[in-house]
Amino acid sequence: MKKIVFLTATRAEFGKMKTLMQAVEKHKDFECYVFVTGMHMLKKYGSTYDEIKKARFKNIYMKKNQSETSNDMLKTLSKTINIFDDYVKRVKPDLIVVHGDRLEALAGAIVGAFSNIKVAHIEGGEVSGTIDESIRHAITKFSHIHFVSNEDAAKRIIQLGELKEAIKIIGSPDIDIMLSNHLPKLEDVKKHYEISFEKYAIFMFHPVVSEVEHLEQDINIIISALKDSQKNYVVIYPNNDKGTEIIQKAILTLKENPKFRIFPSIRLEKFLVLLKNSDFMIGNSSAGIRETCVYGIPSIDLGTRQSGRYDENKLKNIIHCNINKEEILSAICHIDEHRIVSKVFGKGNSTQEFMNALESKELWDMDIQKKFIDLE
Repeated sequence: MKKIVFLTATRAEFGKMKTLMQAVEKHKDFECYVFVTGMHMLKKYGSTYDEIKKARFKNIYMKKNQSETSNDMLKTLSKTINIFDDYVKRVKPDLIVVHGDRLEALAGAIVGAFSNIKVAHIEGGEVSGTIDESIRHAITKFSHIHFVSNEDAAKRIIQLGELKEAIKIIGSPDIDIMLSNHLPKLEDVKKHYEISFEKYAIFMFHPVVSEVEHLEQDINIIISALKDSQKNYVVIYPNNDKGTEIIQKAILTLKENPKFRIFPSIRLEKFLVLLKNSDFMIGNSSAGIRETCVYGIPSIDLGTRQSGRYDENKLKNIIHCNINKEEILSAICHIDEHRIVSKVFGKGNSTQEFMNALESKELWDMDIQKKFIDLE
């Protein structure tokens, strides 16, 4: 029986991999292990490790890799490498699965590569306007198998010199959950989170590490625009990159405002129900690019964080905005023109495609020694 370790550090990342973990857990030939760290372990982000515990995986290991107040990415990367290396030495997995562009995923890929353990990377080949892109491409170079969302991502990984046969186009795994018939009812979600709004938008804004010097000004402009829009907003905390405390401080000024409901995090399935029934989404989260298009929810993309990640000719539900109050308010006024569904990130069958690859002899016979493949 082959041991497969999934490393997860954030609420969003777990949502992307949850159905994959469940499928591996049920399979007679595989043993699922879940290594939990990062934002999951922090109280100020809602202690989302509890969501993983509720999923009842047999083999869950939880380890804190940072303090509640730290956002030193280099120290966190170093500590994560050390604690994950210790874990891997004990478990001796046959495959390590990481997702996206977080520093914990980079740590997981480094440990795997240096330990001669196969690494599978989910949703590599994407582009964005921040340090996240460099991290994502670095993970690709440390990984041996690439589960990507579409043909564009596959082409970028080929450009990075990776073996074409090691790239599997499976779509974005969370779409499997988005299109399932097992999501909770809207009224139950609203009751659980005490959301009384009949109509509302969702606001999520993360720091851009290379633009921290402008962050206080930017978030104050955005919040002023949201207030002036006279809409209702469900607000979710940013991730824990450098600058997060600036955004959190600004968000907390809205605590007594009846048009805003603020949450450290929202459980994936409940978040998807809120998104599906929202008027629009605004901010710079990848959810505003990925998940909104599946439901055809208008999305206002602010600033540079998602720069280059989408083609506005393909994703017509997105309105890009500079961080300018008048521009933001104008975009909010035009949201109804952007209720357009797109299916460029998968069809909802990612889990089956993932398992097909795991069941193939080809994947396990793949040479651990990588070679750079030149473009023809």
